[in-house]
Amino acid sequence: MSHPTTDNGVVRAARPTAPPRPFGTDLVASFSVHLAVQRGLSAHTVRAYVGDLEHLSEFAAGAGFTSIEQIDLALLRAWLASMSAHRLSRATLARRGAAARTFFAWAQHTGRVAADPAMRLASARATVHLPTVLGVDSAAQLLDVARTRADDGDPIHLRDWAALELLYATGARVGELVGADVDDVDLEQRMIRVLGKGASERMVPFGIPAARATGAWLSRGRPRLVAAGSGSALLLGRRGRRADQRRIREVSHEVAALAGVADIAPHALRHSAATHLLAGGSDLRSVQEVLGHATLATTQRYTHVSAERLRSSFQQAHPRA
Repeated sequence: MSHPTTDNGVVRAARPTAPPRPFGTDLVASFSVHLAVQRGLSAHTVRAYVGDLEHLSEFAAGAGFTSIEQIDLALLRAWLASMSAHRLSRATLARRGAAARTFFAWAQHTGRVAADPAMRLASARATVHLPTVLGVDSAAQLLDVARTRADDGDPIHLRDWAALELLYATGARVGELVGADVDDVDLEQRMIRVLGKGASERMVPFGIPAARATGAWLSRGRPRLVAAGSGSALLLGRRGRRADQRRIREVSHEVAALAGVADIAPHALRHSAATHLLAGGSDLRSVQEVLGHATLATTQRYTHVSAERLRSSFQQAHPRA
């Protein structure tokens, strides 16, 4: 058996070749297009699912599987078990199990496999964490500070006031609000159209304070920032382009610090809106529509928040608690 040598005659060890993976780059690319175009998933979710699929492909190759048709339920269970042994979080296990089920359902539907080995794959349920929620008074204090800060007329401060009011009033996700256009807002009817997950569109009402803040932004703030690249974006950055999600998240932390309330991310305003709606008497179905949840089960977690608050109030106030 001959060994490769260098120019000076020194024997060079041959590099071990990696086993072929059952999922080729073309297959992964086709799957990612399916996720983005047909299912309308966000770029972040597509990247996560593709990464999960590549992780499965690497695991399968290490176990001697070279074809997608060879993969069976036993291998998928071994894959999840190996990650559990390495103490990956339940949330990661749940997502990777979901990625495998989504992939093989698509592969069977498109004729890439004859049978779906992931159909009976069970994965750990992600641990349910109760969302961070501001009290009604704290939410009001946060928004009052945003309004006061906008009194200086700075167009960015006007934008921040409008953004925080709309996030709390509508329960919209930051990405949904940043993606909205001027024409999506109806100040007279106090409604905003947002594009949610899976390219689902919904109309969400908002109240007078949010209408006042948005009107001030559109009349006194946005015109001063409009530039060639502004387009029809509702919220703009300092250079006139569509506002960046990260900057709006930073604003939430900044204003929370000024208001002296709990440090929150913008998503906490969404949680707060849902919890306050339920506490005020809204039914679950209505809150589901406002938030754009695909299932009622997702909305139901806010009833747990209300229950926890009720229990805490009881323990603090009742003489026989």
